[in-house]
Amino acid sequence: MLSFADFGSDNHSGVHPDILDALRNVNEGYTVAYGLDKYTKKAVEQMKEIFGKQSAIFFVYNGTAANILGLKTVTDSFHSVFCAESAHLTVHECCGPECFIGCKLVNIPTSDGKLTVDLIQPYLIGVGDAHMAQPHVISLTQATERGTTYRPKEIQKLADFAHKHDMLLHMDGARLCNAAAFLNVGLNEICGKVGVDVLSFGGTKNGMMYGEAVVFFNKALAKNFEFIRKQGMQLTSKMRYISTQFSAFLSNDLWLQNASHANEMAHLLARQIQNIPGVQITQKVEANMVYAKIPNQCITRLQRQYYFHRFNEHTCEVRLMCSFTTKPEDVLSFAQAIRKALDAT
Repeated sequence: MLSFADFGSDNHSGVHPDILDALRNVNEGYTVAYGLDKYTKKAVEQMKEIFGKQSAIFFVYNGTAANILGLKTVTDSFHSVFCAESAHLTVHECCGPECFIGCKLVNIPTSDGKLTVDLIQPYLIGVGDAHMAQPHVISLTQATERGTTYRPKEIQKLADFAHKHDMLLHMDGARLCNAAAFLNVGLNEICGKVGVDVLSFGGTKNGMMYGEAVVFFNKALAKNFEFIRKQGMQLTSKMRYISTQFSAFLSNDLWLQNASHANEMAHLLARQIQNIPGVQITQKVEANMVYAKIPNQCITRLQRQYYFHRFNEHTCEVRLMCSFTTKPEDVLSFAQAIRKALDAT
């Protein structure tokens, strides 16, 4: 366990007590394997209440698998996938999409991590040309890797554009809960109801031990997923340990409580540091992360006591992440440490 305050990632936090209790409660006795158990059936029904009765829902271990296997199910190797150049899909999945899907990732520069129709339009070329990759999927991240969020109307506009051009809309929802909490909307209001076709729904960053879900809003798109999940080594035998976490996560608005707290801590942090001379917040603070520029010598001093990542080595931009376990006192002491580090330089 780290002995100093952590603003490195929401993956660094522990597991919510309610999730641990749920795991203990299903740890007795025997049940059938590979998702045929009553706990998985219950979790799927809970998710269908949120994402629609017509949806098809599957559990996997992690977000990278959810993204890659979800996309592999709806693409062929001659297709291309449009994504922001900052997307986890292209930056932090170790060429997994290219390796397992075989598609071309088209990385589109953005200032805030958000794709728009105007940004995508110039890349929509070569349709029907046998010499070129065929555009087939637009992939969004909600909330984005830059901490910003897509509003429902923005997603609908992208979905309409995709469908008009015979493409699909995919969403990496590793932080979907944080986006929904910030926008004060239901989970499905920013995915299925506004035209998303395939969703990776994350719980690991928001209080679960492990586990993600792949949601197909049209069952026809999911017809081969069971086989692709098995080939992709993501069909867990003891699936009750993923599904029961989702049941607890979706009960009593636990997902919302956790995400709202993480967001509140990020907003508190932003308020505390935004007026410190020498500190510049570089992105809108909408979810649970703060991007800021801090003088290099201060970063080195701060990292002796606090864990966080340099986002850009050249511009001294850092990423400061909050989670459901972040405490207000940690935020306040970190802000004070920034002031002291600047005073000492």
